[in-house]
Amino acid sequence: MLADGPARPFPDLDEARRALAAGEVPILLGALPFDLDSPAALMAPDSVTYADALPFTADRLPAVRIAASLPSPDEHRARVAAAVRALRDPAAGLHKVVLARALELVADDVLDPYAVLSRLADDHSATAFFTDLSAAGAPYSGTALLGASPELLVARRGDVVTCKPFAGSAPRSADPETDAANGAALAASAKNRHEHQLVVDIMREALEPLCSELDIATEPQVSATTAVWHLSTPIVGRLRETSTTALDLAIALHPTPAVGGVPTEAAARLINELEGDRGFYAGAVGWCDGAGDGRWVVSIRCGQLAADRRSVDARAGGGIVAESDPDDEVTETTTKFRTMLTALGVPV
Repeated sequence: MLADGPARPFPDLDEARRALAAGEVPILLGALPFDLDSPAALMAPDSVTYADALPFTADRLPAVRIAASLPSPDEHRARVAAAVRALRDPAAGLHKVVLARALELVADDVLDPYAVLSRLADDHSATAFFTDLSAAGAPYSGTALLGASPELLVARRGDVVTCKPFAGSAPRSADPETDAANGAALAASAKNRHEHQLVVDIMREALEPLCSELDIATEPQVSATTAVWHLSTPIVGRLRETSTTALDLAIALHPTPAVGGVPTEAAARLINELEGDRGFYAGAVGWCDGAGDGRWVVSIRCGQLAADRRSVDARAGGGIVAESDPDDEVTETTTKFRTMLTALGVPV
């Protein structure tokens, strides 16, 4: 999907939903922030076209280097250890929290976002995206979100709802035997299956009031991206009311425990305390048309491109449960950074 032309901005979600319902705009697309109380970056473009392939190529990029790790790996280990202590404290009532860290990536010259997008689109297991964030106002004017998300938050077509939550991961390997062993170990991991089941249970709770039928796979699948194995569970439902749009569904489901935690509010408080404002990382990117159909993916494996196009703030996170090991969590985020680092030509 390619949107073009001057776009009417919709930073307010209530106004965006009202405009869709009133037929004022034929389609809205863009990004939702992690914190839905913050301004969104939704827009109604002049035109939308569809193509089987991107109409541009992966041109050569300037050299890109890692300028900083925010926080350092040691500080991220300390944050994970603090989260594990909270998770093991019955009085805290916390069952899972997702913690992320960032890499500041700096280019020697201006980055062509379309060249980066073409490289991200090489991963056919993911949804590649490039969306302007200016609609959210300062400090996002001129910035954009680039990434390749493997995780479908929700799609709606007619009265059919589809979700495919991810949680629990293991690194891919160039060696076929090691790669297969990593996938098998993930499928058998009690820690990862526990983390994944928390996500599925919360999504069930959110969808049951909205759906007259709900089919959730009894066992998670092992899904592969170019960098990571994931546990995933297909979910298919049928809406009770066709007035419930894809945007409504995205708002009802976000943030899932795959990017937030359980319970949602307690996890969000801890994330804000340890990380601060996530902006559009771990939000959602997608579209919703006037008929209510649409598709939203979780904005992971992504980075925020600066207005001058010379730097990218890339983020990666991992789910923390009581059994988590801080060293393993640093390794997991390092693995997940590979998507953006590879697209930008940074050695990994």
